[in-house]
Amino acid sequence: MNNHSPTISQEEIRVRGTVQGVGFRPTVYRLAKACQLTGDVCNDGQGVLIRVCGNSEAIEELVRRLQKECPPLASIETISRSPYPGDCTFDDFVIAQSLSGSVSTEIAPDAATCPQCQAETFDSRSRWYRYPFTNCTHCGPRLSIIQSIPYDRINTSMAAFVMCSDCAREYHDVENRRFHAQPIACPVCGPQVWLEQANGQVVDTSDPLDTVCILLQQGEIVAIKGLGGIHLACDATNERTVQKLRSRKQRYHKPLALMARDIAVIEQYCTLNPKERELLQSPVAPIVLLEKRGQGDKGTRGQGDKETRGQGDKGTRKNNFNSTSSNSSVISVTKSVATSVAPGQTTLGFMLPNTPLHHLILQQMDRPIVLTSGNLSDEPQCIDNQDARIKLGKIADYLLLHNRDIVNRVDDSVVRVINSKFKIQNSKFKIQILRRARGYAPAPIRLPAGFDSVPHILAMGSELKNTFCLLRDGQAILSQHLGDLENAAAFGAYRDTLNLYLGLFKHKPVAIAIDKHPEYLSTKLGKTLDATFLQEIQHHHAHIAACLAENGIPLDAPPVLGIALDGLGYGENGTLWGGEFLLADYRGFKRLATFKPVTMIGGEKAIYQPWRNTYAQLMAAFDWEELQQQYGDLELVRFLEQKPRQLLNQVIEKGINSPLASSAGRLFDGVAAALGICRQECSYEGQAAIEMEALIDADRLNQVEEVVPYPFGIGTLESRGEFLPFLEPRPMWQALLNDLQQTVSKAEIGAKFHSGLASAIAIIVDQLRPQTVSDRVVLTGGVFQNRILLAQVTNRLEAMGIEVLTHRLVPPNDGGISLGQAVIAAAQLI
Repeated sequence: MNNHSPTISQEEIRVRGTVQGVGFRPTVYRLAKACQLTGDVCNDGQGVLIRVCGNSEAIEELVRRLQKECPPLASIETISRSPYPGDCTFDDFVIAQSLSGSVSTEIAPDAATCPQCQAETFDSRSRWYRYPFTNCTHCGPRLSIIQSIPYDRINTSMAAFVMCSDCAREYHDVENRRFHAQPIACPVCGPQVWLEQANGQVVDTSDPLDTVCILLQQGEIVAIKGLGGIHLACDATNERTVQKLRSRKQRYHKPLALMARDIAVIEQYCTLNPKERELLQSPVAPIVLLEKRGQGDKGTRGQGDKETRGQGDKGTRKNNFNSTSSNSSVISVTKSVATSVAPGQTTLGFMLPNTPLHHLILQQMDRPIVLTSGNLSDEPQCIDNQDARIKLGKIADYLLLHNRDIVNRVDDSVVRVINSKFKIQNSKFKIQILRRARGYAPAPIRLPAGFDSVPHILAMGSELKNTFCLLRDGQAILSQHLGDLENAAAFGAYRDTLNLYLGLFKHKPVAIAIDKHPEYLSTKLGKTLDATFLQEIQHHHAHIAACLAENGIPLDAPPVLGIALDGLGYGENGTLWGGEFLLADYRGFKRLATFKPVTMIGGEKAIYQPWRNTYAQLMAAFDWEELQQQYGDLELVRFLEQKPRQLLNQVIEKGINSPLASSAGRLFDGVAAALGICRQECSYEGQAAIEMEALIDADRLNQVEEVVPYPFGIGTLESRGEFLPFLEPRPMWQALLNDLQQTVSKAEIGAKFHSGLASAIAIIVDQLRPQTVSDRVVLTGGVFQNRILLAQVTNRLEAMGIEVLTHRLVPPNDGGISLGQAVIAAAQLI
């Protein structure tokens, strides 16, 4: 006989993390009831608070099961337990009203439609049948509709819609999937959708979504209000319509995103690996860059490769309309994707529907649609109905709008998987985030050891691909991608979003971190904000620190060698950097080597007129007479002869609006332009380099014996009384020009350049090893979005026994800079 009675305890359990608006309280309720405990659970400013009474072993079981059975969109950061000081007078376990208080909880990212809601949307017996705003605690809007914390309906744009009795019953039913789903709605009580012509006249139709489907197939352009913004859509297989969209939007070459009904449709145009399938079907539902058929799978040529032959929309194969299997082995194609969707690219950016509205539009579509941001070129995406009528009415033929306000603009995330073909980091699949927005933001990034008790810090980010970052409680909260701040409207949206975040998280920064560049608008704004400390952070140091932080490198770890390659960043003494080898930790850095500084003729003009970089590079390597004597027969040299050389030479000599820059990005542009790729002009930064990369056969490049790398030299630059090694490209240019004379293909020249540069980087790393204390190297900066260079450098360094760190949680481009700024500022304060 057991004489020991169970120990009765009463505890207060604090759960922090992404635990509001994700079905966490119902999970607590269900588990507490199963464990026969009494008490209550509520949301408050710090997360979820549980007060519980009962058998101590049952309380232990509750905590264990909470961690094991956490809802799909929830993320527990910490669980802390303490004795409950009150009287244990609970008769049952209940869900209590939310409490106000200091805000340190997290906001869940917006999530794509879950399978259950998708099924209900297409079930004729469901009261959500064909309702475009069906959602539950496992999916739907979060960040895009929230105005303040706690995440309750009254604090979202859903406050404008009073729940009907059916929705209210499910909302209050703790056993229901929609218990406390703040955006819950149905056709009776929720938001409504309608279709307008561009002139504002409402289209008389019983089903606007079916009508949109028909209009798209007829070649019309439709603006569609979605989750975090308004998109422009058209038939992706209609070359004439895609060109019309580009012309009206003034986006002439940059690739356009695509959306397809299901994976079976995507497989008609692209090859997918398991990780890409997983990403497409995840709650994030990002744009995933995929290899076109006939590109990555040399033995499985499909209809998708027709677009490189200019077929436009002349395909004739019949599509398997009813196919919904993602494992279909039969590929049947109606039309190829229009050439103008992604000119000069071997990849297409596909996403799956992320709301019921998109599912319903695409239900009858057996082809993909273009779904690109609804904006004028360089402006922020429209989120307001009236703004869309004014701005997008000049681009779209029709507008599909609804009356649920978008509070927070959230663009689509862009990711890609670098697969085994690129042999990265001994891993078959590696995810690289290129744009961190919908589905990811504002999920926090846990900081490494040493950053646990830093004060509130605000990092303002860069000028291009901007994000800002809030640091607190050992976490970094990165904003969604906010775009390029050079545009006045984008800068206005940046300020609005910053104010929203500061209010949402009750963030009062002690320190503000800014980029050293005095003309960045983010820097100028940071200088006007109220804080005790203002810290200027060097651009490339921030790149490296961001990579260290996301890889969990502790604050007091020894310095690493960071290789930061990008277009431009403000260096020291007002110089421009962009190809840097820095010995760095969180607190500081020392410049150990660099790329050869070369003039940027015309300053910013060199970014968009790549021939200027070619001319500057050649003039830094040769004199004109030598160039004419050896290579005067080349079309490239004849092209440059037609330019105002006397004026260009004066500009170079006197540095008139033509600063020296050690820019890796401009070297790539110069090489691409020498090959005739976007030589005269490009419409977006890096276009020439991106199109050169697309020409290269990565499989062949991996067979080292077939590709002889171009040689680079190593020169010496005097900097502050010290002699700094630099990468000398003159031998590379000699070899490249010789190959042009021999009419070697652009693809082979591009491969030799990439391989040669990777080899030169590895040689410099080897020479710098005596100056470092760690066999660990960071690869960062926008140039390392180039998969071929990333793979080539990684393979060489790992063969030398070096551990290579790259980005996986934030972009390698300037979208990750704010994280680096924040942790550097924190380290300096500590």
